[in-house]
Amino acid sequence: MSTLTIGLTGGIASGKSAVASAFERMGVKIIDADTVARTVVEPGEPALAEIVDRFGDDIVDADGHLRRRALRQIVFEDDAARTDLEGITHPRIRAELERQRDAAQSDYCILVVPLLVKSSMLDLVDRVLVIDAPESIQLERLMARDDIDEAFARKMIAAQDARAERLAMADDVLINTGPRKDIADLAAALHAGYLRLAQGEVADLPPLHLPG
Repeated sequence: MSTLTIGLTGGIASGKSAVASAFERMGVKIIDADTVARTVVEPGEPALAEIVDRFGDDIVDADGHLRRRALRQIVFEDDAARTDLEGITHPRIRAELERQRDAAQSDYCILVVPLLVKSSMLDLVDRVLVIDAPESIQLERLMARDDIDEAFARKMIAAQDARAERLAMADDVLINTGPRKDIADLAAALHAGYLRLAQGEVADLPPLHLPG
């Protein structure tokens, strides 16, 4: 079991996946809440049956797979629907994150949880790394990545943890505005500190704020 767990979070399209990949290349176990979230709603899973009961048969396609884009549209427009969906999926996601965390063999592991505040999973981690990017960059990346218009992209950003809330809970901040090479270098600097902490060389680390 890894004795140190880093919670990696950040706004949508801030570059969390790129940073997580950089850590993974250095041998760190990455546990991604979005990946787990997709797993728990696969055909045959109890969560999918509950989602169909709540949202109707049209929420799955002809092969029984969840129509994610349709569901996303619903929950971004309806707070009650989002709350119901989270009530179905979050307990299952949390249980699987805990299982994978406890089985991790690397010196430390990273839980990638986009909504670390709203999902009430802060107690699963020992230290919080926030990936930050200006909203203008988030919008540009999100519209290109998901092929959506600016209005819907803004709604998606608004549904996230507030930027001020993320930064307030951060132990470390990595500002992602540069190329991937810079991200790899910044992740390596954080990795060195986390290894010292995980291996007991230091009792704590000062907050790290790394500009991109």
